[in-house]
Amino acid sequence: MHVVLFPLGSAGDVFPFLWLGRHLRARGHRVTVVVACVFEEVVRKAGLEVVPMGTPELFDRFISDPRVWKLYQGTKLVFEFAGENTEPVLAVVESLIQQGARPDLLLAPCTVFGARLAREKHGIPLISVHVQPAVLISAHETPVLFPGMQHFRKLPLTLRQWLVRLPNPADRFAAAPVRAACARHGVAAPRRLWWEWADSPDGVLALFPEWFARPQPDWPPQLLQWHFPLEDIATERPLSSEVTDFLAEGTAPIVFTPGSANIQARRFFEVALSAVTTLGERAIFVTRDLSQLPSPLPSRVLAVEYAPFSTLIPHASVFVHHGGIGTLSQGFAAGVPQLIMAMAHDQPDNAYRLEQLGAGIGLSPRTFTPRRVSQTLHRLLTEPRYQQAALRCQQHIQQRPAVEALTEWIESRTLG
Repeated sequence: MHVVLFPLGSAGDVFPFLWLGRHLRARGHRVTVVVACVFEEVVRKAGLEVVPMGTPELFDRFISDPRVWKLYQGTKLVFEFAGENTEPVLAVVESLIQQGARPDLLLAPCTVFGARLAREKHGIPLISVHVQPAVLISAHETPVLFPGMQHFRKLPLTLRQWLVRLPNPADRFAAAPVRAACARHGVAAPRRLWWEWADSPDGVLALFPEWFARPQPDWPPQLLQWHFPLEDIATERPLSSEVTDFLAEGTAPIVFTPGSANIQARRFFEVALSAVTTLGERAIFVTRDLSQLPSPLPSRVLAVEYAPFSTLIPHASVFVHHGGIGTLSQGFAAGVPQLIMAMAHDQPDNAYRLEQLGAGIGLSPRTFTPRRVSQTLHRLLTEPRYQQAALRCQQHIQQRPAVEALTEWIESRTLG
């Protein structure tokens, strides 16, 4: 069959879909990936067909917007962008149909509303793919979408059930363009965009394991919960000799990254440099924009634009990052304690879950200071309980089932 994937977003959004695409292609299916144009070559090297969208300038303008890394403002920006892209996504599907390459199945995150519009207009089955538990808004175990929200769980269940159904950012910031697109294409618009369109009735795939986020009674009944994909294109981009030489020259470094799309991380790296200097530790800084690093860096700190975490983090002593789900899962797989500076989106929830597992510590941008980070890193380096918890998470990761059951479930979604 012809499967079309829509991982619109940054690398953390794209890599899980590359993982799915590789496995579906191995089953003999034709796989097309619709992706931001800056990832076109990555998809091609993975052996998958690609339809690029947008321009490099548009992608850079989006990630350069300072609001994207702030609580509330980042959510608003993402949903506004998602709403505006409803018709461009539908146009890709309709172009494939006109070319005689009608998709048999669509896979898309809940924010790609154009994929749901294509399902309603053309009857193409759709699987909603959730790569983080924060998008499954449960009244029973409500995601921690901002610091302190864990106390929400202390409220009576009936009150929580009422509160989570109040208008949310999708309805506020994306519903208008989605409804307008529905009207233009003769499709009945959802009354509540999030609650009616975030989870496809054809199937919902949650790409995170039960030990990280327990299934809840109010999750969709058509949901399959799987495991972290752990895709990072390590096959196409192995560790460079510069990195392997640095690793061989001394003790295990602390690895710092603010996220693949974060080009506003100057303070993050300034704090990182101060902390490792205080502790006398070696470090590797990973960022796509090296210009945001302090200069000059001492010889005990190596800076690189990219390194596959699946091969780098097993050599680290501690992993410090923004809390993106893909980055977090690579830390689990490596069995390394983690420090998260959670800024927005799913990051506060991921940091909370990390702390509940005992495998690391979360800080806010406000508390991510040289003194606090130095103290926290010292704890992660010297208190055995963090290493022990990290190794337990690694053991969970190593007990992954064969992927055939997942691909068979995906194939079955085309049957009704």
